[in-house]
Amino acid sequence: MSNILNEHFSLTGKVVLITGASSGIGEQLARAAARAGADVALAARRLDKIEKTAADIAAETGQKVIAVKLDVTDGDSVTACFDTVEAALGTVTVVGNNAGMAIPKWALEDTEEDWDRTMNTNLKGVWRVAQTAAKRMADAGVGGSIINTASILGLGVSPQQTTYATSKAGVVHLTKAMALELGRFGVRVNAICPGYFVTEINEEFLSSDNGQKMLRSTPARRAGKLSELEAPFLMLAADGASFISGVALPVDACHSIKLVGG
Repeated sequence: MSNILNEHFSLTGKVVLITGASSGIGEQLARAAARAGADVALAARRLDKIEKTAADIAAETGQKVIAVKLDVTDGDSVTACFDTVEAALGTVTVVGNNAGMAIPKWALEDTEEDWDRTMNTNLKGVWRVAQTAAKRMADAGVGGSIINTASILGLGVSPQQTTYATSKAGVVHLTKAMALELGRFGVRVNAICPGYFVTEINEEFLSSDNGQKMLRSTPARRAGKLSELEAPFLMLAADGASFISGVALPVDACHSIKLVGG
C-alpha cells in the first residue's frame, strides 16, 4: 500500500506556496505539504508568526521551509513574494491559495468598505496569486496545481454572510474559468470548499451558544477538524490527480447539501 500512496500522493520535488499561512487552515496545509515531501513557503502579512512555524516544520520534516511576507491585496507584494520563493526554492508548482477574511453582518448593515475589504482579499487576492503562479508555471514549462480555498458558502448561503458568500462564489467560478483556460499549460486549478472548521475568523462565533446550536443542526453535528482538510488538499496537489481540474470540492460532511436543499 505504501508504494501506491507514494506514487499518487507524494509531493516530493514540489515547491508549495501557502498563503494565509499564519494560522488555521493555512498552517495546517503547510505542515501537510512538508510531511508529504515538498519544500514549502509559508506566506502571510504577519511575518513574525510564520517564521517560528516555518522553523518548526523544517525541524520536524527535514524539508526546506521558508517564511515570506505577503499581502494579497497588494500586487507588488505578490510579485515580491514569488520572486523570493523562486530564489530560495525554485518555481512554485503547487499553490494553496488560502488567504481570506470575513465581516459577518446583516445585508442591510454591510458597508462599501466591508464589501471592498472582503472582495480585495477573498476574490481579487486569490485571483492575483493564482494568475501570478500560473504565468510563472507556464513560463517555466513545469505546470502545476493551484488549489483555491473557497467555502460551502460559495455553494449556498446563510444569514449575515452576504458579502463573504458572494466573494467565495466568485472564487468557485474563478477556479472553473481558470481551469478551463490553463489546462493547455499543464496547470490544474481546483478549489476546496470547507464547511465549518474552527479558525481565527470564526472561533468566537463557533464557541458561542448560537454557534454551538448551529453546529448541532448540521449533518455531522460538529465542526470539522483541521486535519480533515489535509487529504483533500494533498490529493488535489499531487500528480495522482493529474486529470482533475475545475472542481469545487466540498469538505463539509454534506453540510452544503443541506444548505442548498433548504
